[in-house]
Amino acid sequence: MSIFKLKINFEEQGKEAIELPIVSGESVLDACLDHGIELQHNCGGVCGCSTCHVYVLKGMDNIQEISDKEEDFIDRAVRPRITSRLGCQCVVIDGDIEVTIPDQSEFLGH
Repeated sequence: MSIFKLKINFEEQGKEAIELPIVSGESVLDACLDHGIELQHNCGGVCGCSTCHVYVLKGMDNIQEISDKEEDFIDRAVRPRITSRLGCQCVVIDGDIEVTIPDQSEFLGH
């Protein structure tokens, strides 16, 4: 089992970037939840919504390829970009990754 580095940046004002360990086969969502980082996941992390939407800044080649189902949900996300992925589907295969979590304050209560 390989351990890599997950760097998380936050769009939300006043939140500092942090680095966490992430093991191969683990998703960004799971790593966040394991370390007490709020990442919305209304569907429970089964690729059934777009609330765990993140932007991948570095390491796109180190995560599982995007599926058609995931692409459909990203299209519904708030402010999607070409680097958008769902945290639950962002599974690290081999190497470090850096993501930005969009400001989630506007999702609360959805």
